[in-house]
Amino acid sequence: MLELPQKKVGIISCSGEDMPEGTVSRLAALRVLEELRPGETVTICLPLFLAGGEGDRAFAKFYPTIAIDGCEKRCSFRGTEQYSNKPAAGIVVTDVIASQEAGDFKRSFASNAAGKQAVEMTAELIAQKVDELLGKAWNRREGSFAEEPANEEKVATCSCGSGIPVQSISFNGAEVTVVALPLIFDNFYQAGKFAGDDLPQELMEMVKVYNPVDSVQETALQSAIMEAYREYRQRQGGHA
Repeated sequence: MLELPQKKVGIISCSGEDMPEGTVSRLAALRVLEELRPGETVTICLPLFLAGGEGDRAFAKFYPTIAIDGCEKRCSFRGTEQYSNKPAAGIVVTDVIASQEAGDFKRSFASNAAGKQAVEMTAELIAQKVDELLGKAWNRREGSFAEEPANEEKVATCSCGSGIPVQSISFNGAEVTVVALPLIFDNFYQAGKFAGDDLPQELMEMVKVYNPVDSVQETALQSAIMEAYREYRQRQGGHA
């Protein structure tokens, strides 16, 4: 198996500015990322994610994410589900505040005890969800939980800088994004796999570990991947 980034939990928070709960969601997420669980979480930028950030979308598709929303509109949760995969967990700040009977706070709540309490409560709940998710096996191929727990090393950073590498290739008149393709090419090249009748199928089988492939389109996709691999080998200086 390729050396993909180890399992981490992605945190994608509300970017709303029209209500203080949106600020609570961002500050709580930041506290988890920097203080409570810095070695086990990564941040996913919601605006970049919605704008088509391939790295962020690939990460959210194959790793568990927690969506932190300020209100019942749940923009983070719904956006993640629409463009990538259903989040493994969702937290709504207004619900947290109601359940914990937190005090009232205003937009300028930086010096407000109730505002700080809301941030702390939300951050603690996020950290709890992170612990729960890391105690379960996450199947990267399916983008869902496996049945048995897995022991995986945890490394944290920003998903846009260390998420799963992707590559776009031309296929059936369109551009398609193939998750982990750069690593697959590197792996095959380093192993000296440059030719042979089995090479196209070997490449395709590895691609299918990290990407859903329509059986009807598989042959055409396989040809496109082989062409991309030939171009990759040429860039390496040989074995065209």
